Amino acid sequence: MDDYKTLLDRMKAAQIELLAAAARARTLPSDGALRKIADLEVAIGALEHLIDDGALPRG
Repeated sequence: MDDYKTLLDRMKAAQIELLAAAARARTLPSDGALRKIADLEVAIGALEHLIDDGALPRG
């Protein structure tokens, strides 16, 4: 389970960094950056749900 939580932490950190970079740029993020942020949000939500449900295989 620790591997999944570590992955979750890395995904959250990556999303935060993308958001911080977009804020520093003072312009609208590119479509690619927005897509990465959105994709990470979906993946983070899915992983949190699976962790909460205990539905992930133990490695």
